Amino acid sequence: MRYAIIALVLLTLVGCASAPPRPVQSGFEDIPVPKGLEFKPDDSTIIESPSVKAARQIYTGRVEPQSLATAFRTTLEANGWRHISSTSVPEHGITQVYEKGGNSLQVRIYERFWWTVAEVTTTRVLSAPGSPTR
Repeated sequence: MRYAIIALVLLTLVGCASAPPRPVQSGFEDIPVPKGLEFKPDDSTIIESPSVKAARQIYTGRVEPQSLATAFRTTLEANGWRHISSTSVPEHGITQVYEKGGNSLQVRIYERFWWTVAEVTTTRVLSAPGSPTR
């Protein structure tokens, strides 16, 4: 009986350890989040009204900031976002600005202690007042 309990505990632990990681979600289907980042829901905010959806979402990971900036730009442009500008200031990190169909997106990447932080801020117009819902 004792061996059966030990075996059951070990199987449970192995099952939990081999469970696939949760996929990172941005809350916006056309804003892919590069691998290696973990979503921080307690530090993030999403606001939605009938006409606008806005979000400031925070992700952290152990990723080199410049390679993360390149990954964001590559995947966002592949999803139809037009790169408007990029700035890089050593003390403040990298900021990228994008536009797509009147919607705006800003990605700010900076280092905090031993983590890299990606702050993704977007505003999406869902419908104009008095117009049919999309």
